[in-house]
Amino acid sequence: MSNGSIFDNRVLIAAFLAWAIAQVSKTILELFKQRKLTPSRLVSSGGMPSSHSALVTGLATAVGRNLGVTSPEFAIALVLASIVMYDAAGVRRAVSIQARILNQMLEEAFQGSPMAEKRLRELIGHTPIQVFVGALLGVCVGFIMTI
Repeated sequence: MSNGSIFDNRVLIAAFLAWAIAQVSKTILELFKQRKLTPSRLVSSGGMPSSHSALVTGLATAVGRNLGVTSPEFAIALVLASIVMYDAAGVRRAVSIQARILNQMLEEAFQGSPMAEKRLRELIGHTPIQVFVGALLGVCVGFIMTI
């Protein structure tokens, strides 16, 4: 048993640091695009880069560098990363598109009524490029944290 603390776990730090960098990047990009600071972007999903992808690829990279790419732990991390990234660009992206269409339908059908004011959250999933950039960020952070 180790006497270290959780803060000594470079694999865990790599994963969460990649996530944090992605979330801050999203917030900064939103600031430049919208010309206003939206602090809620620091904890929301969707957008560029994918923080989910950054988190899981940071984890997988750090595990692979620490334990080797032939380890069972790396296999688990890689499978997890693949599922998360597929979900972000596939299922969650489809939900985003459906929410946008439903919001347009509600606006048109119930214009002027309280029903038109209720909106589904549209920014949930990611485009493939957002997933790729998030994954690239995670790999870089995972690599740097395990040098």
